[in-house]
Amino acid sequence: MPNPLFDSLFGIHAGKSTTFLRLPDGHTLTHQDFLETAARTANALTRLGLTAGDRVAVQVQKSPEALALYAACAQAGLVFLPLNTAYTVDELTYFIDNSGASLVVCDSRSEADLKPVAAKLGAKLETLNADGSGSLSANASEMPSHFATVERSGDDLAAFLYTSGTTGRSKGAMLTQNNLLSNAQTLVGEWRFTSEDVLLHALPIFHTHGLFVATNVTLAAGGSMIFMPKFDLDEIIAHMPEATSMMGVPTFYTRLLDDPRFTKDLTSHMRLFVSGSAPLLAETHVQFEERTGHRILERYGMTETNMNTSNPYDGERRAGTVGFPLPGVELKITDTESGTSLPQGEVGQIEVRGPNVFKGYWQMPEKTAAELRGDGFFITGDLGRIDDDGYVHIVGRNKDLIISGGYNIYPKEIELVLDDQPGVMESAVIGVPHPDFGETVLGVIVPEKDTSPDLDAMHDAVKASLARFKHPRKLILLDELPRNTMGKVQKNVLRDAYKDMFA
Repeated sequence: MPNPLFDSLFGIHAGKSTTFLRLPDGHTLTHQDFLETAARTANALTRLGLTAGDRVAVQVQKSPEALALYAACAQAGLVFLPLNTAYTVDELTYFIDNSGASLVVCDSRSEADLKPVAAKLGAKLETLNADGSGSLSANASEMPSHFATVERSGDDLAAFLYTSGTTGRSKGAMLTQNNLLSNAQTLVGEWRFTSEDVLLHALPIFHTHGLFVATNVTLAAGGSMIFMPKFDLDEIIAHMPEATSMMGVPTFYTRLLDDPRFTKDLTSHMRLFVSGSAPLLAETHVQFEERTGHRILERYGMTETNMNTSNPYDGERRAGTVGFPLPGVELKITDTESGTSLPQGEVGQIEVRGPNVFKGYWQMPEKTAAELRGDGFFITGDLGRIDDDGYVHIVGRNKDLIISGGYNIYPKEIELVLDDQPGVMESAVIGVPHPDFGETVLGVIVPEKDTSPDLDAMHDAVKASLARFKHPRKLILLDELPRNTMGKVQKNVLRDAYKDMFA
């Protein structure tokens, strides 16, 4: 096969007049329409002088044309680098420089700011807007609707995804064609996707969840997507009767549950709801099942690996867990110091190995060597355990581990107690500097609407459940927790905000 990723995800749909994208305004694109747009875009890219292996940095709004740019890069053998639309010019400068991007594609509103950056770094600059307009689209419109797919191997790079960079500079995870393709094909089987599926797609496409999971799975199955620019509650509710499946982050599901229009009847046509990118509260699981009869399927993945585990499609989808390792993926719990495997049930660092695991960090051999072992196991940085039934539990990030007076404290253990208290919507437990203990425990509480949780009662509940060294020294009420664009709580922001509390 000359280009495994393109041929298996896109090329197999050549000539198909079946719908691929359904837009909220009623417009549709067939698979063939989409492929022709991708081919014109690929021709425009090569006309700019780009050749196989060149990097294309993309910071644009979600649109069919933006998705076609991803397909075009795959077809032309280019390395696709999607970038968060919230990144500033300073942040973008680092990504463009570090990746050595040959081309930057941005919204027209950013052109004036990025033009000198691209020029300084030797990159070309094109524009692409949310409505499909822009210089890249204009150039592509004049190109042929056929493009000779560039030959690539499964080990060739297909994409860069930069890590969030909460500690130090962001690292560019190098993902190969096989990394992306193997994961998509596995998920099609595990989640029972077919050509009859219609995915409600409201995720951003600069992230692995919306692009390499939701989109690639739909393409591999030959299904279609209701392709929304962003999560809009009214639009989601309006289009849900037309869909069969949805992938989202926890906030999608909590917002749906807050709306009385979200009912069992509304979801009667659905067969699957998937959640990821951040932990789903057990309460949300329960409320969702009570309201709709559906049990949300939670899974576990990350930038460097795409998906590693999943709760079963058939069988118990256990709240508070991320299920079992996917077929072909090995997962083990190891000691953070020695790297030796730990007995089942013990907490340690999660390591994974499989065809989904990335090739390494771009131009960072030391970081690669530190996190990607010689035997292929990747040290995820997540702490977890495997229970007696084989379900994987995520306890937290290694960097979130609190060491107070020499004791290791796992925030998740305390959060579970706090979340279970009356009037608490969610909590976040962090370690902050303390003059005597090195670190001490701080609990941040988000109350339910129109409630005033009893903090003294919460302290009592923790005292009754957990050893003294795990007790929060203080509990703080906040209206909401800081989150990134995928809904993940930014504990680094909380640690920075409260670092001087006990100084």
